Amino acid sequence: MLQTECVECGAAIELPEDVMQGEILTCGDCGAELEVIELEPLTVDLAPVEMEDWGE
Repeated sequence: MLQTECVECGAAIELPEDVMQGEILTCGDCGAELEVIELEPLTVDLAPVEMEDWGE
């Protein structure tokens, strides 16, 4: 099992061995959504916030 740290609160996050680049994770401590940016080395960052497109 892989392990990284939440960039928002610093909590330890365990990831499965088959985690994929671009996968979105949720921190169990603070609820922040994190995106897997790189696998080598394992790097996560806050996931981009999706905005609604109202056709404007």
